[in-house]
Amino acid sequence: MLKVGIAGLGAIGLPVCRALDSGITGLALAAVSARDRARASEKLAELKAPPPVVGLDELVERSDVVVESIPAASFIDIARPAVERGRIFLPLSVGALLKYEDLIARAGETGARIIVPTGALIGLDAVRAAAEGHIESVTMVTRKPPRGLKGAPHIEANGFDMDAVGEPTRVFEGNAREAAAGFPANINVGAALSLAGIGPERTRIEIWADPTVTRNTHLIQVEADTTRFEMTIAGIPTEENPATGKLTPLSVIATLRALTAPFKVGT
Repeated sequence: MLKVGIAGLGAIGLPVCRALDSGITGLALAAVSARDRARASEKLAELKAPPPVVGLDELVERSDVVVESIPAASFIDIARPAVERGRIFLPLSVGALLKYEDLIARAGETGARIIVPTGALIGLDAVRAAAEGHIESVTMVTRKPPRGLKGAPHIEANGFDMDAVGEPTRVFEGNAREAAAGFPANINVGAALSLAGIGPERTRIEIWADPTVTRNTHLIQVEADTTRFEMTIAGIPTEENPATGKLTPLSVIATLRALTAPFKVGT
């Protein structure tokens, strides 16, 4: 039985807690961490077996598997202890992982495993497979309702008014590392794509504020020596956080389930 700790109790963390509380073979909800412990305890009261709400260090101590779903600014506060203690670590702030890529090498030394859930993206299996050969280029064009981009550092720094966007507007073009820095809550899919393929410097990203869409839409194009493919996903934003798609918590649940499942489809 693997003990699972959830860091963060928002649009991702709470659904994952509910799934674990309902029962996933081989997994048990051990603890939760949240900034507002009193409010977190109120949310968890609906569960059959509410876990304790603890600090990040204690969460790591109590857990075999640590799920990170907290603001990117606090990523390292849970990532470093989880890797140092050799835990299975599931980061959702994948863009922040690009700032701390030393954690990947460190995991090899401590016995930790860093497993990035697919999240709001599709086709990572195909990208990883193509990367075993030679990938020439990977591009991703993201379109989001303007409200989903509000508050992003790049938006604020460049004076974009998301309330005034009346037509599709490209607000960013660059590589995945630059996108992760400018949109820490919006471009985790691009960071995951870059880590699965040709790296953050060579993965090209465009981000559009588009009032004509109601879903977070990603178009990915891959050119490789063994394949050429294009894929599109249009995720429905959560009501709690428009920057997070409803598919993301389900992806975490599927990743957790695969840790102990006797049968698994896909790499």
